Amino acid sequence: MLLTNEFMLLVWLIIIVAAFVIEVYTQDLVTIWFSLGAVVAFIAGLLGLPDWAQIVVFIAASTILLLLTRPIAKKYMVKNTVKTNADRLIGKVARITKPIKLNERGEVFIDGKYWLAFSQEEESFKVDEQCRVLAIEGVKLLVGKVK
Repeated sequence: MLLTNEFMLLVWLIIIVAAFVIEVYTQDLVTIWFSLGAVVAFIAGLLGLPDWAQIVVFIAASTILLLLTRPIAKKYMVKNTVKTNADRLIGKVARITKPIKLNERGEVFIDGKYWLAFSQEEESFKVDEQCRVLAIEGVKLLVGKVK
């Protein structure tokens, strides 16, 4: 059964509005691309393209917009991230409390707390040696030699 062109225009309008409303509430750049794809499909419907062509245009436009612009848009949205308290440890000096050997975790004491730690490459540390926190990966600190 073929749908009437007016019905398809209504479908595209509903998708445009629904996807836009969902995007406003989630602000996660998920549905905005489908809203924009529906706008392109709506224009295709106004131009008189058949139903199947409108659907193909919707899928193609949504996919292309999602793949090409989402990574760029996400990059600019990340600027508002707030660092956690743990991020302030990066660059600080810690004291080794359990030795860190190649491919093994040890433990460090920093800022009044004990953290699991590991070193990069082939560095190893002995108890009471100092190290610098280079990064935080999950609940572990990546540490390196103090220079």
